[in-house]
This record gives sequence, C-alpha cells and structure tokens, in this order.
Amino acid sequence: MKRTTAAGVASLACATLLTSPATASAAARPEIGDVQQVMDELAKDTAVVGVIGEMFYDGKRIGRGSAGSRLIGGKGGKIPSDSRYRAWSLTKGMTSAVISQLVEEGKLAFDDKLGDLLPWVVEKDLVLRADEITVDHLLKHTSGIPDFGGKLGLFDLTYHSPIDLLKTSRGLPREQDPGEKFSYSSTGYVLLGLIIEEKTRSSLDQAFAKRLWKPLGMTSTYLPAKPDHRIKGPHGHGYYPDEKGRLRDTDRQNATNAWAAGSVISTAKDLAAFQRAQAKNRPPQEQPGTCLASAPRGSGPGSLAQVFTTQDGRLQLAVNTTLKVANHTADGYADKVTQAAEKLLCSTPDIRG
Repeated sequence: MKRTTAAGVASLACATLLTSPATASAAARPEIGDVQQVMDELAKDTAVVGVIGEMFYDGKRIGRGSAGSRLIGGKGGKIPSDSRYRAWSLTKGMTSAVISQLVEEGKLAFDDKLGDLLPWVVEKDLVLRADEITVDHLLKHTSGIPDFGGKLGLFDLTYHSPIDLLKTSRGLPREQDPGEKFSYSSTGYVLLGLIIEEKTRSSLDQAFAKRLWKPLGMTSTYLPAKPDHRIKGPHGHGYYPDEKGRLRDTDRQNATNAWAAGSVISTAKDLAAFQRAQAKNRPPQEQPGTCLASAPRGSGPGSLAQVFTTQDGRLQLAVNTTLKVANHTADGYADKVTQAAEKLLCSTPDIRG
C-alpha cells in the first residue's frame, strides 16, 4: 500500500459521481491489442503467481485476460479476470474524492486545520502539531505525520481501529515540518477517513457507498470491517516472506491494517469506473511520449493493483498481479506492466489523438 501517484489524490467532482456510467456517450468499439497475450507475457516474470487484466471503453469491457495460476506452483487453475482483489492505495483516491465532495459542498476547506476538525486527536495526544496541519497537507503527503505502514503484524489478526493506527504512528519519530516536503504517510489518509465520518455522520464504508460506489455502479466493491475478512468469491492468492523468509499465503491477512488508506477490495470493472470518473474531472496530465494520463497503483503484501487511463478518460486497463516475492523487489515488474499498458492502449488509433 505504499505506492500511488499524485493522480490517486486528484479531486473528483460531484457532478460526475452523480452521472450513471450507463449515460456515457456511445462509440464504436476501438481496435485493440490482445489483452490475453499481454497477460501471458507478464506471467512469465519470476515474481508472478497470477495476473488478470480487463480493458474497458466507455464503461464496456472490450478485452480481458488471465495468466499464471490462482495458487503458487501452478495450482488452483486460472484466476477469473473479473475476480475481486485488494485495491491497496487506490483506496486513497476514493478517500480523496469524498473529501473533495465535502469541500465542494462547503462542509470543509482544504486549508482547514486538523486540530479544529478533530480536536480529540490533540486532546488524546495522537498527532503532533495538529494545529498546523491542513487537509491539503494530509492529501498531498506533506503533513510530516509518521507513516504507520508496515509497523503492524501482517498475519496478526488482532483488530486495529483507526485510533490504534494513529497510536502506532504517534510512537514513531517525526522527521519534518508540516508542508515542508512530500513524505508518504498512510496515517494522513486514516485522519481523512475520520474527517469524512465526522462530516458525513456516517461510517466510512457508508460514505463510500453513497457518494462513490452506488453512483458509479461499483457493485462489487467493499471495505472489510474485520481483521480476518478474506476476499469474497474466487480470487488469486499472493505470497509474502515472513520474518524468517518463509513464503506465507497473504489471503488471510489483517484487513484492518490500512482502512481509509488502503483496505478497499474491488474489481477491474469497478476500479476502471472510478478512474474513468476521475479522468473526466482533471486537467490533462499526459506524459511525453504516451497517450496515458497518470496511472495510480496500489501495492501491498502479496499483490499489485494498477489502473491505466487514456487522456480522454474513455479507455481503461485494470491489472492485478499476485506475487511470490516481497513487493519492494517487484518494482521492475511493475514497470513491465506500465510498458505493456502503454503499448496496448497507445497503439489504438481511435484514442491516440
């Protein structure tokens, strides 16, 4: 859950969220490359257990593929391409989107101070310098609040509340002033989740469902509430080395270790719908030499989730990979996925311009 891009915190306007995906303008299906062939090539990487991908155009699936296996060692058959998987830090984009809605509704401002919004975090000494930290700092990872990520037991199924996550962060040294520079902090997004609950008077999953999932037709997406909540339905299993270096199946990992920062479980279809909505409400961010807009990714023990969107927001490729190595050793593989996505999406004449 430590990998995302600036696009993961891009604002999402209410108008688009209230527009059903079914209202997207109709268009002829573009000619695309072979998604299955791309998945087959990616599965050859030694870090991969299984990989699935689906491509969508104006919300309609136009390509899909699955390669590798559901379990390690080639066992368990292939993973259905429409399986659920952990979105990891793609969750942060959803948290950011709801915060942006609340700002548009006048219930919040980007320069509001954390200490004013959640005075109890000051009273309980859970966050240092909360009177200086703004909502914008939390969104942009410039708050200086230490990141709790990776400090809790992956296979320990003890329930961790958002307060527990803050307490873990509070026990870590602070290394910068608010607003000084970028310093990745999932803790900031836990605080944003608490702000959402305060301002909406509802639980985070209820706010997500009402403001994002239902309007966008994200019918297979949910936020686990218990530490032993596994992914619903058939899905791939990732593996991660424990403290002794032994590979452990991460299917039964603590689902409360990230919350608003990275606990959402979703599908390629739902994540593509969310990214499509985001793309329609942000200025062009095309990188030189590619037709793609920014491509957020989420990474956590055992898997990697990536979504690629073209500049016009009409074409998406969502890819999930289950791994058998520690995630930090798989960055080269993540780059391979990006290169494959560029080749697949940017070679489509209908959307290149």
